[in-house]
Amino acid sequence: MQSYAYVAIVTLVALLVYFWMGLGVAGARRKCGIAAPCMTGDPALERSIRVQANTLEWLPIFLPSLWLFHLFWTPQDPMGQIAAGLGVVWIVGRILYALGYVKDPGKRELGFLVQTLAAGVLLLGALGKAVWILFA
Repeated sequence: MQSYAYVAIVTLVALLVYFWMGLGVAGARRKCGIAAPCMTGDPALERSIRVQANTLEWLPIFLPSLWLFHLFWTPQDPMGQIAAGLGVVWIVGRILYALGYVKDPGKRELGFLVQTLAAGVLLLGALGKAVWILFA
């Protein structure tokens, strides 16, 4: 079970970051005085909602890729440190994205690029190893 610990921690931290983004939406609602279910009316609220929604859109790509990368590469990395490390990079990218986007949508690119690269490595790494195993 210890072999999953790093990847499990990264998974849970990613979900905590998503929770933090949800709190950001609640804070933006409180600050601008726009109650649910309204989704528009203040640019700060709209940016906070977009940050949370975009992260939700990426979680189904990131989480299975993280776990499958770890499972397929376990013989070479029994502790899951490579997968977990890439997961941390993804989390940092999402945080940079969120902080940049909430300030100014034009400042989201670095975070988006970082998280996209990490997710891409996890996704293609898992797929590549799965295909390799299938045909080896």
